Amino acid sequence: MSDQLAPASGAMEGRGAYNSHAKHQASGGAMVLPLLEKAVADVPLDGGRPVVIVDYGSSQGKNSLAPMRLAIDAVRARVGAERPILVYHEDLPINDFNALVDTLHKDPDRYVLNRQNVFPCLIGRSFYEQVLPESSVDIGWSSYAAMWISRVPMAIPGHFISRRGTDEVRAAFDRQLAADWELFLSLRAREMRPGGRLVVSIPGSNDDGTFGFDEVLDQANATLAEMVSDGVISADERARMVHGGIPRPLRDLVAPFARDPHFTGLSLERSEAFLVPDVAWETFQRDGDREALASGRALFFRVTFAPTLAGALENSGDPERRRVFFDRLESGLKRRLSDAPSPVRALIAAIVLVKGDAG
Repeated sequence: MSDQLAPASGAMEGRGAYNSHAKHQASGGAMVLPLLEKAVADVPLDGGRPVVIVDYGSSQGKNSLAPMRLAIDAVRARVGAERPILVYHEDLPINDFNALVDTLHKDPDRYVLNRQNVFPCLIGRSFYEQVLPESSVDIGWSSYAAMWISRVPMAIPGHFISRRGTDEVRAAFDRQLAADWELFLSLRAREMRPGGRLVVSIPGSNDDGTFGFDEVLDQANATLAEMVSDGVISADERARMVHGGIPRPLRDLVAPFARDPHFTGLSLERSEAFLVPDVAWETFQRDGDREALASGRALFFRVTFAPTLAGALENSGDPERRRVFFDRLESGLKRRLSDAPSPVRALIAAIVLVKGDAG
């Protein structure tokens, strides 16, 4: 990989922006909560040691509050109020941990509220490394974060999404996806206690690679081309922009277990794909406000995708340069989406894994 390419992930936009504009991710994660509740009910919680829950890829924490509350309350129903619960929030060192801490301690929906002996902890490390000691994790949760690859294998001429690339591009990214997924699983298997459960959900895709937000991403790509023409970014900067967050079909998540039902010591307990409600489109159908719809879509793109693309800018650490890039990309995308509003049929793919044999 060229050192000039953008990193696979530039984390999410900071200062609480992701918390404010990641409602789609919240909707998708909410659909998987029944799987988490069942997983917690099945985890062995013997002895008096602290129960360990890990949120892999926490970002700024807003979308973690509901699943962590659910997991904590399900544990409490089994072991009582005195047993300590450790909740680890893991994300990249470049994550906005200040916003995460603020969320955990000030949000009205924070999970420590009226819950004793619950101790939040933060880990600034990639989940493509081991983040906790061996056999220490009872319950793992990861929502949307495992869509990210660890490295960008090559540039994508004409786009920033691999599914819009050539056969060679798609094959290179598919290899990286498969290798990273197996690495992720092997590391989590090492960290989990026997009988522990891991619930993972990511943006799903159809068998042809489409995943609902295709129109938004294509319009964003057109906006980037326009920004080159207007001199906002250079052609070289644009060529280096690659996004390493890639939806995939459910079959890709279960593939290692089709080859080996006990892959790395894990067993597949459940797998399911869900259609995520497009709440913004439902609102648009009621009020006809295309500006509000376009603004919401553009802000979603800004907080989720733009930080990674900005990693390809010259002097990418310059706050003013980044602000101009973000603002121009958001405004251009909003204009395009307002001209042609359309629904989003996004999927979320989820699996539940157990350390040892599935019951």
